[in-house]
Amino acid sequence: MRPERRLRWAAIPVGIAAIVVLAGCTATELNGYLPGFIEDGPQATNRTEMVSGLWVNSWIVLLVVGVVTWALMLWAMIAYRRRKGQRGLPVQLRYNMPIEIFYTIVPLILVIGFFAFTARDQTILETQYEEPDVSIVAIGKQWAWDFQYNGEEEDGSDAVWTMGVQAVPEADGDVDQDSLPTLVLPVDQTVQIELLSRDVIHSFWVIDFLYKKDMYPGHENFWSFTPTREGTYAGKCAELCGEYHSAMLFNVEVVDEAEYEAYLAELRAAGQVGDITEDYDRNDNLPGTGVTGVTVEEG
Repeated sequence: MRPERRLRWAAIPVGIAAIVVLAGCTATELNGYLPGFIEDGPQATNRTEMVSGLWVNSWIVLLVVGVVTWALMLWAMIAYRRRKGQRGLPVQLRYNMPIEIFYTIVPLILVIGFFAFTARDQTILETQYEEPDVSIVAIGKQWAWDFQYNGEEEDGSDAVWTMGVQAVPEADGDVDQDSLPTLVLPVDQTVQIELLSRDVIHSFWVIDFLYKKDMYPGHENFWSFTPTREGTYAGKCAELCGEYHSAMLFNVEVVDEAEYEAYLAELRAAGQVGDITEDYDRNDNLPGTGVTGVTVEEG
């Protein structure tokens, strides 16, 4: 039997074995043990699987490259080792065009491939919904979060809001989850979050959503996605922002539409209505805020 035919027949059972192994993997294993996935349910958002796919496939390619590289290194160490009785240097090979083309072209293909897939997914992730079902403003501050749920009015007069305080750990280090700022989102509704900062650079990170985005003083940032699974998700600031950065925690609760509307009605009944985006802002005289100076009255 010719070597090509032998390789072909050997590849069949290997392929079948690989299919069987992958078919037996759980959702968590198929997505690289990343958060945001459960065994019997959808991903956390409509973008979560895209992020995990880019991560897992990149590692698969890198692992293949690593195995090939390690194998070549091991082969070179064994095949070209110094034998007993040998003296001096081995025969030196120079200007081997096939090898030089190989180690030039292959890395170039890998870099272009990584760039292309990353740019493709980033373009999708950064595309904002033009008319989202829900428009929210998340405001970072040292060291907590404020959330504003926009209404129909452009001046924000019909918006409702919550203002949070930083987490205070107990003696054993535990944090009362009920006291954390909570962002409520409706499931299967398109969401656009405007990200603002009252003071320094923060980063809005919902761990199970596999995505985070920075919040810059005097600059608007946006994030669009659709929550696809009800539940409570942990969030935190992912940018070192000062002494109590580790206490800048929050939760995200994804609920059905009726519960979401009831929550907004509850905030409205409590009198938490209006635009709070400029409240307690410490950036009144920074570039990009639209304020050119501070007026000092004599008296």
